[in-house]
Formats: sequence, C-alpha cells, structure tokens
Amino acid sequence: MFSRYKKPAAGAGTPPSAGQAAAQPTPQAAAPRPTMAKQKPKPPAQPVQSDKDRKRKERLGEIKVELHRRLLEDLNLAALERASEADLKAEIQSISSEALAEMSVVLNKEERGALNQDLFDEVMGLGPLETLLKDDTVNDILVNGPQQIFVERSGKLELTEITFKDEKHLLRIIDKIVSAVGRRVDESNPYVDARLADGSRFNAMVPPIAVDGSLVSIRKFKKEKLGIDDLVRFGAFTEEMAVYLQAAVACRLNVIVSGGTGSGKTTTLNALSSFIDNSERILTIEDTAELQLQQTHVGRMESRPANVEGKGAVTQRDCLRNALRMRPDRIIVGETRGEEVIDMLQAMNTGHDGSMTTIHANSARDGVSRLENMIAMAGIEMPLKAVRSQISSAVNLIVQASRLQDGSRRMVSITEITGMEGEVISMQEVFRYERLGLAPDGKIIGRFNATGVRSHYSQRFKQWGYDLPPTIFEPIAAE
Repeated sequence: MFSRYKKPAAGAGTPPSAGQAAAQPTPQAAAPRPTMAKQKPKPPAQPVQSDKDRKRKERLGEIKVELHRRLLEDLNLAALERASEADLKAEIQSISSEALAEMSVVLNKEERGALNQDLFDEVMGLGPLETLLKDDTVNDILVNGPQQIFVERSGKLELTEITFKDEKHLLRIIDKIVSAVGRRVDESNPYVDARLADGSRFNAMVPPIAVDGSLVSIRKFKKEKLGIDDLVRFGAFTEEMAVYLQAAVACRLNVIVSGGTGSGKTTTLNALSSFIDNSERILTIEDTAELQLQQTHVGRMESRPANVEGKGAVTQRDCLRNALRMRPDRIIVGETRGEEVIDMLQAMNTGHDGSMTTIHANSARDGVSRLENMIAMAGIEMPLKAVRSQISSAVNLIVQASRLQDGSRRMVSITEITGMEGEVISMQEVFRYERLGLAPDGKIIGRFNATGVRSHYSQRFKQWGYDLPPTIFEPIAAE
C-alpha cells in the first residue's frame, strides 16, 4: 500500500468498527415560531453552540484514538529509529488519509493538519503535552487528572483547553516518560521524580495516592539562561545591586540565595555564577541538574534515588563529601534541604570560599533559622551558640528572591551577615525592594533602594580591586 516503514502485510487492514459515522455537524432544530406578533426571534443560545463544539471535539478525539491504534498496528516501530521526521510525518499522513477514507470521515485541511501533528506527537513525543513543551512562554505544566491541564505564564496560572482522552491515556504518557530514564510508576510505587530529555524536571503521582486522577508537574528547562543584564532589564534588580553582587562573587564571599518555590532562586544562582572567574575549578551538586554554568572548568554531579529494591541511592551529601576530595575552588549546591547542610557549611569554612547554594525561606533571618533547623534534623548534637557561630563564619551574604502577587519576580533583599553579638547572629540589610502601591491593572508599584548602610565587606572589595563608589549605598530620598 505504501512505503518502507509499514510492517509486512499479514492480512487485510482492520475494518472500521460498526456504527462509526462521519463527523459532520448535527443540524440544529428549527426555532419555534413566536406566539406574539411583536416578539423578535431569539438568537441561538450560546450553550447549544458550545455543546456542538464539545461533541465534535469528542468525536475528533475518538477518531485520533482509532488512528493511533492503527498506526501502532501498521508502522514498523523498529524502523522508526532510523526514520527522519519528514519521512515519518509523510507516512503518518498516508496512513491517516487511508484510515479516514475507510471510516468515511471528512475533515477540512486545518483539522487534518492538526490531527496528523497530534498523531506524530503520540508516536514520537509526549502526546498532548508536546505542544506545551514547545511553547517558550510556558514555565510550568501542571496536570490535575486527564481533563485539567494548567500552565504558568509570567508567574500566573492559566487553564488550557488541552486534555487527555482519559486516565489510561495520561498513564501511558507518564509511563513513556519514566521508562525512558529506567524508572517505573504503579500502585506499589505511586510517585516518581525524573528528568526529561531536554532537562525539564518531571514529577508524577498516580492513583490510589492521587484521588481524582494522576497528578503531573513539569518545571521546564530554559535552553537560554538569563544573565545579569537580562535580569536587570526585566526589573529583577538594579544595576547598582548588580555591581555589588559582582564584587561579592568575585571576592569569593559565600552566598546563599533564599526564596520560596518558583521565586527564581535557580535563575538567580545561574546569573551570579557568571561572575566567577574562568580559571577556577567549580563543582556543582544537584538533585536534578538545572544549573547552566558557562565556565571552562566545571564538574557536574547529580544525586540518584534508590532503585525498586531500595538500594543504590546516592544523596547530595554523598556527592558533597566526595567533591571535597576533588580539589574544587568553589562548590555550588543546587538546593540545600537536608543533612548535607553541615558539609556545605564546613566546606565554606575550610578553604572553599565563594561557594553558593539555595534554600527555601521567606526572609534572610528565616533563612538562618532554616539552616539551624537542618543542622538539628541531621542529628548533630551541638549547642545552639556553636551552630550559630558556624553559620555566621561560613555565610557572608543572603540574597532573598520572591515572587510577588502580580507574578513578577524580584530580588527583594540583599543582607550581609557580619558576625555574632552574644548568642545572636548579627545581620545588616544593604538593599531592599520597597512596595509603594498597586496599579489598576494589578501590577505592583515599587522601587529598589539602598538602606544607607555601607557594606561590611568594603575593605575586602577594595583589596580585590573592586572599589565600589559610596553613592551606590546611598538611599533614594522619599518623594
């Protein structure tokens, strides 16, 4: 019938199932004649049209499922690995055209094109999710069961019109993702954390843990990383703050980027890493590899979860301990969330100045408390004063990132840790974001401002050749 990607003929093609009819619009019943002479005929009710579109969409979904079944029967899957995209699309178009003719289904050119693309995505991609993965404006994809797919654009969640046919369809796509990385998910192992081929973070939970259908979240991997200039242009912080941060990173201050989920911590850490000199040896440690460092001498490590038997796990702490034996100049941990915190602090204190990491916290002071709690969770029995002394001598700078209510991401505070006063860690805020009001369109009106406090590390900056002008620490007068 057609080309080299078709299986050898083993018999006649599958006949169309009984009762399959062409997907033609159902004509609407004539409106009843008005009973009063002066009454005007009413326009067609909107729900009728919506119901008509919904039924046609369902019918197109049924046709796609049937065509996908035929593709799996007819295509030589072993030959697909050597096929080019153009050849495969042509083959799919040929098979679908023949199948539509057998099913007596008439579609216009636009519907045929969309159907063929959907079939290609089902065979070679991730089905309905493929369109969202290719959309550069989408940051996160959140699936709440087969009929509800949300995306995040510019910090705001939106419900899309894209759906899966049913739970079985969604589970098949989830299994396709996790099997590609040697994992599995089922009732005995109902959740999984994995990474897509492009580096995007993938997490899924399936029934019975997920009550109303499988839950999927995908944090998309940005192919083009944002630099300091981009963040300044987007209003994440000011040029004065960028100059200060450049001096802090170049002078090998230990930096922690603090913030909530989705506040831009990893993006900020990526941008700060651009200030590291190209001659330094950098080791990165992450649960899911997201950092995109541009330096020449970078060693990347990624932790590994346990296998099905509960063995073979490699934690961030294991990677960090091993990294200390690999002669790093700087160590960058993607996110510190557990017992690896003590090794991170010791590295900062023992010759690995300029190391960086991120933590989940809502403020700089809260970030210090989180470090204390993580040390306690690691089971290390130390007096609180000794713990705080360790933190104050290890951490020099806390950069607080935040996602505001209008979806914008801002570096709301830069705080220096200056030492200990008694049993309390002393801190001073150098820059902050001041909220001034709310615009009619819901956008937050605010400005970045210096606090008027001169940097505790000014002398160190000067010794390293970064003599910052005093004007960048001067606050803007209130209007």
